[in-house]
Amino acid sequence: MHCVKSRLTIEDTIKKSRFIGVIVPCASENEALRNLKQLHAEHPNANHIAFAYRIKTSHGFISRFHDAGEPAGTAGKPIFQHIEGKQLINLLIAVIRYFGGVKLGAGGLTRAYGNTAKSVIEAAEIYPHVELAEIRLTLDYNQMQPLEYQLKKLDGQIVEQDFAEQIKLLIQLPADNVDALLQSFSRTA
Repeated sequence: MHCVKSRLTIEDTIKKSRFIGVIVPCASENEALRNLKQLHAEHPNANHIAFAYRIKTSHGFISRFHDAGEPAGTAGKPIFQHIEGKQLINLLIAVIRYFGGVKLGAGGLTRAYGNTAKSVIEAAEIYPHVELAEIRLTLDYNQMQPLEYQLKKLDGQIVEQDFAEQIKLLIQLPADNVDALLQSFSRTA
């Protein structure tokens, strides 16, 4: 699975219609919906704003697509097929259409929306998705420095810390590195 690094916009003209492809990283469905609302505000005169998004949650995937008034299956689904085909997650792709007066037909619309989605994906900076895990630890003060050293080596970070008689921590790191942290840390404890 892969994610996109940052928002990107591309534009194409097909038979006098403007097609604007926008790809946006989104960590939640609410964030995808906020970005859609923002796109509607940025393009109040657009004829159609078709979209698809795919968000990974702890309960699976949330996937949606919408044709935005275009004939059924000609806009949202072709966008979504490119998201799924490239195994992308945690993103929204919207294709904004300003109608230019020439009808494209169902096949033409499907190609236009699909190709715009494909182009914006190809232009975007994509990186592999890293599954993160959170673990809670309780340490003595003399264990803190070795833990920080191990976290640095394993791409982890301290999310929360509570200093009392002992230090209580919430740590976040790539799921693949949890065992290595726990094993190396048990040797220093």
